[in-house]
Amino acid sequence: MAEDYQMPKGELMRGKRGIVTGVANHQSIAWGIASQLAAQGAEMAFLHLPGMERRVQPLADSIGVKVLAPVDVTDDAAMDSAFGVVEKAFGAIDFFVHAIAFAPKDQISGSFVENASRAGFLQAMEISVYSFADCARRAAAMMPDGGSIVTLTYMGSERAIPNYNTMGVAKAALEAAARYAARDLGPKGIRVNALSPGAMRTLSLAGIQGGRAMLAKGRSLSAMKEDTSMEGVAGCALWLLSDLGLSTTGEVVHVDAGFHIMGFTEDEAEG
Repeated sequence: MAEDYQMPKGELMRGKRGIVTGVANHQSIAWGIASQLAAQGAEMAFLHLPGMERRVQPLADSIGVKVLAPVDVTDDAAMDSAFGVVEKAFGAIDFFVHAIAFAPKDQISGSFVENASRAGFLQAMEISVYSFADCARRAAAMMPDGGSIVTLTYMGSERAIPNYNTMGVAKAALEAAARYAARDLGPKGIRVNALSPGAMRTLSLAGIQGGRAMLAKGRSLSAMKEDTSMEGVAGCALWLLSDLGLSTTGEVVHVDAGFHIMGFTEDEAEG
């Protein structure tokens, strides 16, 4: 999303409060979602990586986010502290955005079978998957009147994408975790869904070997022959997090200009 893009303003989230994780810069998907939520009247808290305050604070200020807290999702005490800050400020919340993922560089290049290490695999699963379960449990405890939880995945969970490797395995586990969470939290009026954007220019993509090629391929092979737009991803998140998304839970929603539906191109078919 361009820094000067203005989200259409509205009232869909007026009176709703929630938590957004993973905001790092203007190219973060979490930032695109937060901007859309703010434009629709939501009040938010940002949970960010330790040491990211100088990057995140100006973004928060620009959309009126007043509650920020650092969080290390691998540390229970840090999680207690971060969620405690939000509970003290808001009491209850209506939505939660989980945009947390990580795998060491040697786990997202070359051969999955050859490069998968015990330590790297477990680290990716802890940060990218267990953090979702932990956050969902904590967020649900702050949703006495129901709510909505959204996490971010990628098509590498469904298909073998070059160099995505261990992260693809983690995203598959994340999607399964979202379904189980949807089952468990449904009786409490809490919806849980996963959003699957196409390749986008983010810090996460920059860390993957061949990331730029993924962008070009995603555009050329998509049904719409265009890049995935941040506005489209944020709009889909708005649907799932607002009351427009009532009765939708346990879904993986693709927002990738139709990349995920394609088999092979016309040129390949003619060949």
